[in-house]
Amino acid sequence: MTDQRVHNFARILVEYSTRVKPGDTVGITSTTLAEPLMRELVGLVLKNGGYPHLLLDVPGQEDIYFRYADDQQLAYVPLLHQKVFEEFDVLIKVRASENTRAQSEVEPARATQRQKASSPLIEAQMRRGAKDELRWMSTQFPTPAYAMEAGMSMLDYEDFFYRACYAHGEGDPVAYWEGVKQRQAELIQRIEKGNQVTLKGPNVDLRLSIQGRKFKNACGINNMPDGEIYTGPVEDSLNGWVRYTYPAVNQGRIVTGVELTFEQGQVVKATARENQAFLQRMLEMDAGARYVGEFAIGTNYEINRFTKSILFDEKIGGSFHMALGAGYPETGSRNKSQIHWDMICDLRQDSEIRLDGELIYQNGEFLI
Repeated sequence: MTDQRVHNFARILVEYSTRVKPGDTVGITSTTLAEPLMRELVGLVLKNGGYPHLLLDVPGQEDIYFRYADDQQLAYVPLLHQKVFEEFDVLIKVRASENTRAQSEVEPARATQRQKASSPLIEAQMRRGAKDELRWMSTQFPTPAYAMEAGMSMLDYEDFFYRACYAHGEGDPVAYWEGVKQRQAELIQRIEKGNQVTLKGPNVDLRLSIQGRKFKNACGINNMPDGEIYTGPVEDSLNGWVRYTYPAVNQGRIVTGVELTFEQGQVVKATARENQAFLQRMLEMDAGARYVGEFAIGTNYEINRFTKSILFDEKIGGSFHMALGAGYPETGSRNKSQIHWDMICDLRQDSEIRLDGELIYQNGEFLI
């Protein structure tokens, strides 16, 4: 018997997030570990008149790729993926890993080469998404690997996961996310009237400009779970420092104690307690890697712990995060890079955000 929570989750993805309608071509990418969700998604896409196309990997496929692929194969972009990203109406990406550390021993140059190869797909997703040509969703399915990373049992992790998505059975999940959309739209309407943002607290003393930029309402349309508002800050406006309270995870590597200092938007000093060499290597990826492409505030208070999955962690209620590298063009961001690396800082204690001098956020809560 299918877990009702899986059905609710699929309903959110098909009926709310991507709004599948008759005639839509729908690409669904995942691994076979997400089979229960794949079954529900295929059924709901068909009921909504769409045409589902599954692109499934076997568990550990990426690890096999790095072990055996030569340089030419690493640089190859699969034709089926190209067609989906460039031509389909809907894309639902479901991460379902059996080993979240599979890439931790991969030679950095090979990992970078593979990342560069996939960049045209991400560019197409962002470009077509900004034009409303592609309704895309990126999410996750609970697996033992994610539970272990989060330091939880599988049963506890499933409970945590479905509560964070509001798929746990209490009320209509689609109606819930419609409510999140409305509340965050009201916040954005107020914030977009301002220009200068100041963050202060034990782990941050930072100033940046949002003048002329648009905030996006992350309310379950492109990510699930969701709950944040974000923009692309004016590229040369950041001044000050931030000490990220949570580890920064990238390519299976965990970088702890990251502290960045900004001058005129650029990272001029970067330190870390662990894996500082990897941090420096990522900052040197290209010219845009030292600039911030995203500034965001997390609003999902069901996510109240660090899980080592950015899909969850960047939405922690009472936190803010910034992404080094590529920004989202629809926010007005002009920063381009091969990386988009989110780093998260807790604001729930002795911290505040001011907008043009007015206190709008204190100790993890909006005051407006």
